[in-house]
Amino acid sequence: MSLRGLAVELGVSPMPVRDAVRRLVAERALEINPANKRLSVPSLTAARLEQLEQARLWIEPELAARAAGRADDALIKALQGMDAKLDAALAAGDVAAYMAANHAFHFAIYERAEAEVLLSMAAGLWLQIGPFMRVVFGRVGSDNLVADHHAEAVAALKARDAEAARRAIAADLSEGMEKMRAAVEARP
Repeated sequence: MSLRGLAVELGVSPMPVRDAVRRLVAERALEINPANKRLSVPSLTAARLEQLEQARLWIEPELAARAAGRADDALIKALQGMDAKLDAALAAGDVAAYMAANHAFHFAIYERAEAEVLLSMAAGLWLQIGPFMRVVFGRVGSDNLVADHHAEAVAALKARDAEAARRAIAADLSEGMEKMRAAVEARP
């Protein structure tokens, strides 16, 4: 896709599109081919996936652990609602709704950590991995996405148990990243 084509499709001038694309390129969520100025998502290699997984496992469980001490009944209720939406999306086979509910669930926790630097890093990692999650989860179908550790994470937050929250989120990330790794390895 070209910058000009994207601007036309969105019905805006090229300037805001160019600014948004520059940010996404800086975050490594997009690449621009210097020869033809076409946009693309960077290739997901095994090495890149391993780095993204390691970074996520360093940052996201820490955010969950920090959120545990700040969890309250409103957060728990909101997370339970988000997890119910996620389960409904799985039952309906709606990968897009699953992805949206999964993102909302994780970031509701991470925002509660009150750790701006770590939150920004997690958001950047999700920008990089999100397109691949959508493709992989779309390929494997919703039947293969039922293993999550959200109930464990909610229970840990409700108990204000930082280590249990850390373990639940780490296990949840590892499940998803394993599916992604299998998809990357299966690619010709």
